Amino acid sequence: MIYIFCAPSGSGKSTMVKHLLTKHPNLFELSVSCTTRPPRGQEVHGKEYYFISVEEFQKRIENDDFIEYEQVYEGLYYGTLREEIDRIEAAGRQVLFDVDVKGGLKLKGILGDQATSIFICPPSIDELRRRLEGRGDTSPEMIEKRLAKASIEMEDMEHFDRIVVNDTLEHAFEQLDAIIDETQNG
Repeated sequence: MIYIFCAPSGSGKSTMVKHLLTKHPNLFELSVSCTTRPPRGQEVHGKEYYFISVEEFQKRIENDDFIEYEQVYEGLYYGTLREEIDRIEAAGRQVLFDVDVKGGLKLKGILGDQATSIFICPPSIDELRRRLEGRGDTSPEMIEKRLAKASIEMEDMEHFDRIVVNDTLEHAFEQLDAIIDETQNG
C-alpha cells in the first residue's frame, strides 16, 4: 500500500507523516520529493527534500524522471521521482508521500487503488493563519498567498479517500491510526 498525504501549507501533514514513521519505523518510509526552493532552517538535502536548481529540475522533466511534478509558484517546482518508489519498495517498506494537493491528486490518478489518499484539513482558515504566522519563517505576503491557495485546495478534499481534521494532534493521530489499521488489516 502507498499512502498519499496532502494538505494546505501549515495544516500538519508533515506532523502526521512523522507520527507514522515514529510509530511504524519498519513499515513505512517517506518518499523524498524534489524542490527548487531553498532549504528552510536545518533542512538537509536528501532528507527533507532533494534541493535542486530550476535548470536541473527542468532537465529531469525532459528525461521523464518524475512520476508527477508541479510548478507551485513562479519558478518554484516540487516533484516526485520515479526512483523513490523503487528505492523504498526494494527496501521492503511502504511508501508515504507528503505532497501538495495538486501533486496528491495526480499521484492518486496515476496509482489508483495501489494508494490511499489522505487529506489533512485544518479546523478553520483562521487557525491555519495562526499556525502559519506561528512558524516565524514566512513573510506576511507569502502567508496571504498560502491562505488563498488553501481555500482553493480545501475545495478538492472531497476527491481524497480519507479526511483527517487536525483540530488537536491527539485527535488527528487517533483518526490517522484508525485509517492505517483499517487499510493494513482490512
